[in-house]
Amino acid sequence: MELSSPFLHLSKPYSSSAPDLSFSSSFSPFSLQPHLKNPKFRTPTSQNLRIFAVAVDPQELPKNSPQRLLKELNERKKFTSPKKKVPPKKFILKPPLDDAKLAQRFLNSPQLSLKSFPLLSSCLPSSRLNNADKTWIEEYLLEAKQALGYPLEPSDRFGDDNPAKQFDTLLYLAFQHPFSSSERTNARHVRSGHSRLSFLGQFVLELAFAEYFLQRYPRESPAPIRERVYGLIGKSNLPKWIKAASLQNLIFPYDDMDRLIRKEREPPVKLVFWALFGAIYLCFGMPEVYRVLFEPPEDALFAHPRLFRACVPPGMHRFRGNIWDYDSRPQVMLALGYPLAVTDRIPDITEARNIELGLGLQLCFMHPSKYKFEHPRFCFERLEYVGQKIQDLVMAERLIMKHLDAPGRWLQERHRRVLMNKFCGRYLRDKNLHPFIIYSEQVQDSYEHNRRLRNPTTTAVQQAIHGLSYTVYGKPDVRRLMFEVFDFEQTQPKAM
Repeated sequence: MELSSPFLHLSKPYSSSAPDLSFSSSFSPFSLQPHLKNPKFRTPTSQNLRIFAVAVDPQELPKNSPQRLLKELNERKKFTSPKKKVPPKKFILKPPLDDAKLAQRFLNSPQLSLKSFPLLSSCLPSSRLNNADKTWIEEYLLEAKQALGYPLEPSDRFGDDNPAKQFDTLLYLAFQHPFSSSERTNARHVRSGHSRLSFLGQFVLELAFAEYFLQRYPRESPAPIRERVYGLIGKSNLPKWIKAASLQNLIFPYDDMDRLIRKEREPPVKLVFWALFGAIYLCFGMPEVYRVLFEPPEDALFAHPRLFRACVPPGMHRFRGNIWDYDSRPQVMLALGYPLAVTDRIPDITEARNIELGLGLQLCFMHPSKYKFEHPRFCFERLEYVGQKIQDLVMAERLIMKHLDAPGRWLQERHRRVLMNKFCGRYLRDKNLHPFIIYSEQVQDSYEHNRRLRNPTTTAVQQAIHGLSYTVYGKPDVRRLMFEVFDFEQTQPKAM
């Protein structure tokens, strides 16, 4: 029996004995002895025969021709070595750009376009918007502006010295969440820009709510205030906020938000909500964030003197002139660089600020074990709470400006590692400020000799100092303390 294939040749027909199959080619012969489980032999078919070599027409090329050998080798590889699947391009590591191309890419990026607004500039997309981006802006941006209560005219009408000129671009990035199936949101400049805005916006929201509830509930400790904040801006409540503002159609243009399951509805809404307030903060500042969130009357809330009075109780004046005020406060002020040289229009304001600074510094070092039972606010807890929030925001701004090419997830992890509690307390101890903490007599020895008790306290004092700095001098002084006095980035050389 002979097979019809011109490449297969049987040495003899099949019989009841074991078959003797051989495949010959002009390249190399092979022999095959199949292992059959069933003793009943079946007629071989093309499905159970494997081809190990393929012969070419000998009349085509001379026998010893190199071209003939190469051709036979290529034909054999087709059957013996099937082609492996190439991984997608996004999983292939690309060689790094040389310095000239990398510098040129950064110079052409919009992230270096605004010299007077470095934070805003670092949150712009890494490359210019393309036609797909502009199409979305033309179709949906007016609806977003109308829902938020902003003028419908393009933001390009503002001058270069106005950060609101970039509002259209940042508002577009805020709605491009990564859970969308559109190819537009998978573009690198859109995906990275949205994640950086979301990273910044979460700390803006936490600071705004912390200031609001500290003034709304002046006698509460920060623990129930934290619960209220997380209850309002938690993942389960954010879809209600988005629906109340009529923005759900921009996040889910092809789906009904109410019919989606939680894991499909809540993560996109959370990222868009954070990025939205990140864009508002960059273009209009914290007063606009307060207006959109709470709609308070102008200059009726969120002023720094009011926040100071919400954190420092009126009874602190009774501690003026005590032993700590005479012995410890000058050393603490010298280490922190206080008081700052601020020129006020009225000299009495400068004197009042210095008095508030001294009262607040003593409160920053007052442990809850000392006087809290006499008054719920005679401790550093409220200053610690607002200090933690402003510390998170200042570090987020620093990382965004320092790492222009980093996505939001990388920045989030870096932010968490830098501001770990064990590090924050160590910065205070490096300045040798921990001996000035005021404990009660009952816990004095245990806190001084137990590291597990002392470390959280030093961290709390560190954050309370930042909160006092924010309420008295504003956010620039918090930057000075974090990066010039305490060296949060750990870049300054250590003393030998």
